[in-house]
Amino acid sequence: MHSSQNGGQAATVSDGAPLTTDYRLPTTHPGRMKVNMGPQHPSTHGVLRLVLELDGETVVTCQPEIGYLHTGIEKTAEEKTYWQAVTLTDRIDYLSPLSMNLAYSLAVERLMEVEIPERARVVRILLSELGRLASHLVWLGTQAVDLGALSALFYCFREREVLLDLFEEISGARMMTSFIRPGGLANDLTKKFLRKCDAFLTAMPAHVDEYESLLTTNGLFRERAIGVGVLSADDAIALGVTGANARASGIDWDLRRDDPYADYDQYQFNIPIRTDGDVYARYLVRVAEMRESVKIARQAFDRLPEGPILTSDRKIALPPREEIERSMEALIHHFKLVTEGYKPPIGEVYQCIESPRGEFGVYLLSDGMGRPYRCHFRAPSFASLHALGPCSEGGLVADLVAIIGSFDPVMGEVDR
Repeated sequence: MHSSQNGGQAATVSDGAPLTTDYRLPTTHPGRMKVNMGPQHPSTHGVLRLVLELDGETVVTCQPEIGYLHTGIEKTAEEKTYWQAVTLTDRIDYLSPLSMNLAYSLAVERLMEVEIPERARVVRILLSELGRLASHLVWLGTQAVDLGALSALFYCFREREVLLDLFEEISGARMMTSFIRPGGLANDLTKKFLRKCDAFLTAMPAHVDEYESLLTTNGLFRERAIGVGVLSADDAIALGVTGANARASGIDWDLRRDDPYADYDQYQFNIPIRTDGDVYARYLVRVAEMRESVKIARQAFDRLPEGPILTSDRKIALPPREEIERSMEALIHHFKLVTEGYKPPIGEVYQCIESPRGEFGVYLLSDGMGRPYRCHFRAPSFASLHALGPCSEGGLVADLVAIIGSFDPVMGEVDR
């Protein structure tokens, strides 16, 4: 049994030997207090621990402590074939798995120098923007709850359920779809998907209007958000913050426009920018992004061409089933691709995309074998967590709840 003595002395065990670890949090000032927020606090939006030094209710310092959700995804990917690693990418940003699939697939295709069919490219953009909407809906609903607006959560999840039903229709899974793969797609779109997707894209702008009617001019919401958690443009650049969090601080940068990938340069859309850098600005940018995602998805839906959804390049593509049934060479090729994986040439590649949380990057190093020699992911939420300190110091503990949600972190991406 453990026991402790008065006067702040070290705890001891029953045999009188002192404990080797003192779990008390030392403070740097006698009038201040250090406390833990998390790692099981609902408003940290994941298994995140914040070590706070407080002066009353004022935050003096805020130090994020990560690693509670570490899964070793990068190292695991190095033990899998390039094909098998697709399922791991779903678990990185689990609120936008299709974006993770896309970034990884683009990196492998660059490494293999493979072109994919036009239909697959259009479907990828359609699904990426639907995934962005699904992610932003989770952010908006939970951010509203953090600030006391419970109704918005039900509105947001009403539309998110429709999106998850769409993903399930084509992949069989609501979240971990593994649908976008190197070489193209897992399957083609179904007629039911096309019908329901068309109806969703038609109705969604009015739903965004509903969200704004609940929050944008709401006096309590504005009081909790305006002027809170200000991140300057200089701090955002210095800390490597990207995505909506950077654009809310006046940084006009979006990879879909400024470093186009997956044919985004063929689509018309605007990049929402604000300059205030506070919780309210980050809210306005993401809501405006939802409207732009609907526009991009509608353009992709309307231009959807006929044709294959997988590349015919035998370096990466499995032979058609009918060919396997009549050709021994095709059967052997199929067997070797499935068991050994395809083997990119020796080299390295870095592929980045504009995920819902900012610049998500995939670094792959090939040694010419069937598995990545090195796999590394650049996570935008990791950079955003660095901004919690500068944004919260000098504010109230209650404001910290709003600030964390406004950065929209996903800890699976941080602790990968």
